[in-house]
Amino acid sequence: MIMIDPELIQVRKDEILNINSLKLYLTELFEKDLNNFKLMQFGGGHANLTYLVSFNDEEYVLRRPPIGPIAPSSHDMSREHKVQKSINNLFPLAPKSLHFCEDISILGIQFHIIERRNGYVIRKFFPSFVNVDKKYVDSLTFNSIDVLASLHLIDPSKVGLENLGKPDGFVERQLNGWEDRWKKSAHSYELSIVFDKLILNLRKQIPKPQHASILHNDFKWDNIMWSFEDISEPVALFDWDMCTLGDPLMDLGHMLNYWIDDDDPIESQLVTSMPIEKIIYPKKYEIINYYSKKTGFKIDNINWYYAFGAFKLAVILQQIFFRFLKGQTKDKRFANFDKRVQALIKRANSIII
Repeated sequence: MIMIDPELIQVRKDEILNINSLKLYLTELFEKDLNNFKLMQFGGGHANLTYLVSFNDEEYVLRRPPIGPIAPSSHDMSREHKVQKSINNLFPLAPKSLHFCEDISILGIQFHIIERRNGYVIRKFFPSFVNVDKKYVDSLTFNSIDVLASLHLIDPSKVGLENLGKPDGFVERQLNGWEDRWKKSAHSYELSIVFDKLILNLRKQIPKPQHASILHNDFKWDNIMWSFEDISEPVALFDWDMCTLGDPLMDLGHMLNYWIDDDDPIESQLVTSMPIEKIIYPKKYEIINYYSKKTGFKIDNINWYYAFGAFKLAVILQQIFFRFLKGQTKDKRFANFDKRVQALIKRANSIII
């Protein structure tokens, strides 16, 4: 089946790359003339910028950090390159990163070049070529949890990532780090009071990790690519720049915040990146139990991870909204992110208390 990638758009005006500089660099990298050189942008995603580079009937993906100031250790292209280059042998759903450029004179920022995968990504709507029935949605759901479970069961030393992070004290460091990011991007005194209450409650109940795994750290449906031919078969997992070693339930708790049940409050629709026109998804508790069965991990404290996931996601969206308020990005998709932040904090406080 030949499909046109609906993700591709013309490069946004404020996210244009220096094509001449890039072409010259890639000519030297690949050691050949580049004919029919073209650059397009993948329109999905809200942070790192992703482009399709094509020439000589070949296609590659270029990833770079977002426009404007970014938090320290965020959007780390060097880390993303290392992870995708290393983990690909045992976890082929991670597209292999082929080259990392640390020379900021080329594009003004570090970037890396990744192999191209073809498939479809589910965002706010299911694609028109699929029959959205319970069998299809159940297959997507539990196949995606299989992906997460298989990642968490990889021995980091088998892929050369045993030094990627420090699992000891990981959970508390995460709480401290995301609290610091919140303080640097806060713009509302009233919202700060609600955030502070949540952080206090999270600190009272910090769980003890049962395992140290490779964490994706942004696991959700719109970071998964599915096959055009076998429509519920995953072909890629994207967005590895926050990958680290730590408590695997952090990934599960994060994912739950994008999930939507048919009995969730209406504000959940502001948070999810999944389609909401046909709510036929398995329940969150089904996902949690399935993950536990696949991994053998206990899930007694899952509500803490669910609440922390809401807190972390709220901070991520707040950072993006803060850049929008400052005019550092003009993407109008970010204009209502303050409402999504409020919905997430409301959710977190209702879970953790």
